[in-house]
Amino acid sequence: MRELADASRIRRLMEAFGRAAGGDVRIYLVGGTTAVLMGWRASTIDVDFVMRPEDDALLRAIPSLKERLRINVKMASPADFIPVPPGWEDRGIFIAQVGRVAFYHFDMYAQALAKLERAHRQDLADVREMLDRNLIDRPLAEYFARIEPELYRFPAIDPPSFRRAVEQAIAQ
Repeated sequence: MRELADASRIRRLMEAFGRAAGGDVRIYLVGGTTAVLMGWRASTIDVDFVMRPEDDALLRAIPSLKERLRINVKMASPADFIPVPPGWEDRGIFIAQVGRVAFYHFDMYAQALAKLERAHRQDLADVREMLDRNLIDRPLAEYFARIEPELYRFPAIDPPSFRRAVEQAIAQ
């Protein structure tokens, strides 16, 4: 059985990724993983990430790493759920270099908007923490304005509700 991912388990996974990578790779950590490593949550269910470029050796190693470390791992990012402006890779926050893998937090504005769109209680608490910790600020509305014309590509999203959620987060 896999366990919740706390900071120690996430760091062990990062070390294992660093050993398994066959080339230079950037891993962008997302969601609950960011919350745990930044210290406002004790654990998360999954370690979500994006890899650039994809590395076959690392991809092949993931199933056994998941079992050995008893941790849920999945490739997922805000770009799977909302439009993310180009350049998100450059907006990541550096975490650590482990072997040939450089770890970053995925673009915080994209993470915040994806959480606001989903609007689960934990997601809204995470956005509040991001605001309180100055990881994001008022330009969140500007970031939303940049992605709003592309929302039609995500038919499950209701743009007016999404806009209201962003405005409410900023107003609090």
